[in-house]
Amino acid sequence: MGVDYYNVLKVNRNATEDDLKKAYRRLAMKWHPDKNPNNKKEAEAKFKQISEAYEVLSDSQKRAIYDQYGEEGLKDMPPPERYANGNGGGSKGFNPRNAEDIFAEFFGSSPFGFGSTGPGRSMRFQSDGGGGMFGGFGGNENIFRSYSEGVTPKKPTAVESKLPCSLEELYTGSTRKMKISRTVVDANGRQVPEQEILTIDVKPGWKKGTKITFPDKGNEQLGQLPADLVFVIDEKPHDTYKRDGNDLVVNHKVTLAEALGGTTVHLTTLDGRDLSIPVTDIVSPGYELVVAREGMPIPKEPRNRGDLKIKFEVRFPTRLTPEQRAGLKRTLAG
Repeated sequence: MGVDYYNVLKVNRNATEDDLKKAYRRLAMKWHPDKNPNNKKEAEAKFKQISEAYEVLSDSQKRAIYDQYGEEGLKDMPPPERYANGNGGGSKGFNPRNAEDIFAEFFGSSPFGFGSTGPGRSMRFQSDGGGGMFGGFGGNENIFRSYSEGVTPKKPTAVESKLPCSLEELYTGSTRKMKISRTVVDANGRQVPEQEILTIDVKPGWKKGTKITFPDKGNEQLGQLPADLVFVIDEKPHDTYKRDGNDLVVNHKVTLAEALGGTTVHLTTLDGRDLSIPVTDIVSPGYELVVAREGMPIPKEPRNRGDLKIKFEVRFPTRLTPEQRAGLKRTLAG
């Protein structure tokens, strides 16, 4: 297909007209050549490509042809009216409009201080009936002044939210759907509410404090870049297991008889398996049994796991009969 216009605007293939306008407005501001004096050549190329992508995808006829045939299909389009009338030397196919003209339609007048002089820099002003300019910021002068003075839009501090996960989810991994509500600036510069469902793929072994960042998904204000939205993994308490890094820890109580005579520990693992662990050593207070590779998955080593540590607590009897005492003395003394 050649250039992927959807990728250029960073939108999906189901993008609405409003999605396209928001994407164009953000990217055009970022890559306008006047805003990138130190890498003007690269900025000009990207600015032109962004404008071309918007022109194609915002036109239902061109978008349909592009979706089916790609760039080659656009080249085979019937000539525009200005060429059909014989004014363009018989040129055929898609001829992108001047990038500055599209920019001018969006922002009304230049935020970067250029006027109507110079090749290809004619400015157009169309009233939207609301006192502002078509597709712009509703006549807000402050944002234009800040750009003309060379001030880069501020990026607000990221918005952080906890994402509580059970130990089972962090063991096996899970997919979480998060519905968010935020404020965005539409193509006409108005702040409007927007809802969206974000998908978070929780990877096996992720730890408390792991951050998942969704760029530009926070609230948006005039004259500022959208904030990033960050989810921070939090661990819910578990009835049986506690986590220690990549290891799992279980506290297990045994009777004195079990401590001396042996026992078996029965556990259900976090992924639902039944685990039977024989204990043949004499269990003294503070004794710890380590079961290799039955701990948490290690994210950077997918086939490896931490260990399971069983910490024992011995329950001593509160009273013994004289016969029991005598019997224990005889047995233990031998």
